[in-house]
Amino acid sequence: MNLKNTEHNYGVIAKHLHWITALLFLGAYISVYFGQWFTDPKTSENWTALQLHLSFGISIGVLVVLRIIWRITNITPKEEPGTNLEHKIAKFGHLSLYTIMLILPITGYIGTGVATEFYFLFDIPKFQDTIMFKELIENTLDLSFKEFEKPIDFIHKNILGAWLAWILIAGHIGAALYHHFIRKDRTLYKMTNNNDS
Repeated sequence: MNLKNTEHNYGVIAKHLHWITALLFLGAYISVYFGQWFTDPKTSENWTALQLHLSFGISIGVLVVLRIIWRITNITPKEEPGTNLEHKIAKFGHLSLYTIMLILPITGYIGTGVATEFYFLFDIPKFQDTIMFKELIENTLDLSFKEFEKPIDFIHKNILGAWLAWILIAGHIGAALYHHFIRKDRTLYKMTNNNDS
């Protein structure tokens, strides 16, 4: 069992970063939809769901940065046989996933008007209370938080969170299942197998 990637498999660290990110995404969606569908606004249950969503989002942002660093500093296992177009589509899909996994937490944080009670352990100040907001948004762009929040919130919720993330995640899962059941190659196996073979 290797910590680092090899030419055959992803290493333990890459696998754990991948699957923990997937679980955090699941947690972020469950918490936000639970809050929207099953709680009333301004109740303690709604607040708990929101704070869990924010905590999961910040965790995703941190993990994705770590994943990018780890990916840059490690080899990538060999690609499975396929056409040049298939490899280009796969690379575009991965790049799109990494991009959205960075943009979603950033827009979520900067577009939220409350502090994050990070897993109810400590508080992370809201973006509106930071020097960056005051200098860049208020002073330079001459925008109030309400003016700034509206387009950011729309991007986070209506474009990325509600549609694009789901399409990319579904495509990622679909591609993995296609490789496993139709192509019968090692694509999924490289992210799940413990042996380097």
